[in-house]
Amino acid sequence: MTVLRLQGITKRFGSLVANDDISLTLQAGEVLALLGENGAGKSTLVSILFGHYVADAGRIEVQGQPLPPGQPRAALQAGIGMVHQHFTLADNLSVLDNVMLGTESMWRLSSRRQAGRQRLLSLAGRFGLAVDPDARVGSLSVGERQRVEILKALYRGARILILDEPTAVLTPQESEQLFATLDTLVKDGLAVIFISHKLDEVLRVSNRVAVLRGGKLVAECAAQGTTKAELAALMVGREVKTARRVAAVGPPSGTVVLQCEGVHTAKGAQGTALQGIDLTVHAGEIVAVAGVSGNGQVALAELLHGLLPAAQGRLQVSSQPLCARPRDWVSVPRGAHPRRPPHAGRGRRPEPVGKHHHRALV
Repeated sequence: MTVLRLQGITKRFGSLVANDDISLTLQAGEVLALLGENGAGKSTLVSILFGHYVADAGRIEVQGQPLPPGQPRAALQAGIGMVHQHFTLADNLSVLDNVMLGTESMWRLSSRRQAGRQRLLSLAGRFGLAVDPDARVGSLSVGERQRVEILKALYRGARILILDEPTAVLTPQESEQLFATLDTLVKDGLAVIFISHKLDEVLRVSNRVAVLRGGKLVAECAAQGTTKAELAALMVGREVKTARRVAAVGPPSGTVVLQCEGVHTAKGAQGTALQGIDLTVHAGEIVAVAGVSGNGQVALAELLHGLLPAAQGRLQVSSQPLCARPRDWVSVPRGAHPRRPPHAGRGRRPEPVGKHHHRALV
């Protein structure tokens, strides 16, 4: 049964055509993957579907009924739920408060929290989304917060669920849990729009794939029997050659330009503190910092920009102590050192090397 139909959706921003006459359908119990490069029009299309934008042309039908444009409340009432890549939860409230927020009239004399708790626990058990209703959202892991977002949509009666880059912030184990949840959802008859750049995941979880390029719908195909190479070619409009990594030979030979020894910090902008960081970076070396969002990457960047002081340990750049004063490390003339404390010595300019070395930190 067709639960969603988009016909001739067109959206312009000035001279830019973000969506160009796009028509799609979605069936109950189906996962439709929406693919495309950044700027292909995916976010604009689902924003129109959820009522954040109003299309310049075209129409949307849910369960055979026209969906009023530009009204998120109408989308929610029609059974459309959306889980954004960056969650929209109140960290200082409990799971139950977040799920029930906005579902009751402000003019009610009392909240039906007990009924809400029972409904939340029933949904959590039915779809394998275990949560503690009384837990404060700020104390939850990223995977647990995503469960709360999905439960918010289900609590409001969603039968069409839009997942925008749902695994971008998850560990592999959390991604596996999400895929298990998706299996349960579609068996229950929900329809899912799955937006992702990870082709392995797209082919694993989806029934059909729709590819956008330059605002146009350029292809629709069944996931089964389609390859990653074919999808990549459809996304960019040409054959994509697989990159091959060539490892650097031997250890880095350049001068040490950054050295952290046992560095601890207070919490950074994303609420994560660094604990006992040891890191050495040489001139001519590329060091990748990898990790799930919220595990200290922002705190490390703030530390190395002088925005976050080291509470413990030693941090040096070009043999000079790095102070928590960004102005000392911005717009420094080539070959010169920033202004530094009187006790600091003079360091050497990093020595260039003929070949880049590569390492990854997780």
